[in-house]
Amino acid sequence: MKYGFYNIYKKLRKHFGFQNWWPAKTKFEILVGAILTQQTSWKNVEKAIKKLRKSGLLNEKNLKNASTKEIEKAIKNVNFYKTKAKRLKEIVKNLDKIRKEKEQKKIKEFLLSLNGIGEETCEVLMLYYFNFLDFVIDAYTIRIFERVFNRKFKRNELKKLIENEIPKDLELYKDFHAQLDELGKNYCKKEPRCKECPLNKICSYKEKILK
Repeated sequence: MKYGFYNIYKKLRKHFGFQNWWPAKTKFEILVGAILTQQTSWKNVEKAIKKLRKSGLLNEKNLKNASTKEIEKAIKNVNFYKTKAKRLKEIVKNLDKIRKEKEQKKIKEFLLSLNGIGEETCEVLMLYYFNFLDFVIDAYTIRIFERVFNRKFKRNELKKLIENEIPKDLELYKDFHAQLDELGKNYCKKEPRCKECPLNKICSYKEKILK
């Protein structure tokens, strides 16, 4: 069964325009942001990144050599900052090892073996940092497509369906994820704004809400 994910992408792209996402000045900043944003608002992540930059720690070598306490001090405004300081240290310590590996599957397995790197964070790193075709499945993505198609999806099932239907294009993968996050933040919320939603003509959930 075809779900029309690529047509959905085009509808969202037309509505929101191209999303320059992940918001970062350097590749290393993408990696740091991916760890810090776990269970934390992006506003607080931005504050932490500014403090890391000011402290000279938004740099692979400096972060690797910094003490956990120094990192904690810089990222204190994010949730679970002590745990995240340890995670940053661990991933930076292993970056050289990971970069030597060329196979996508092995890199992913290595990342998932690190403490605190779950499937979503791993996909963000694979797509935005390592530039592999690895579609990010987050809570917004699941909520949107379960509502649009009026059915439940297992996480890996949805990932496979999307990747099998959309073009194998790195920038499209990145932009599609960003488009879905925009939709989830602005329209397809827990209390959805169905009347204004750019997908309301094709969404099954809208019929329930607007009866």
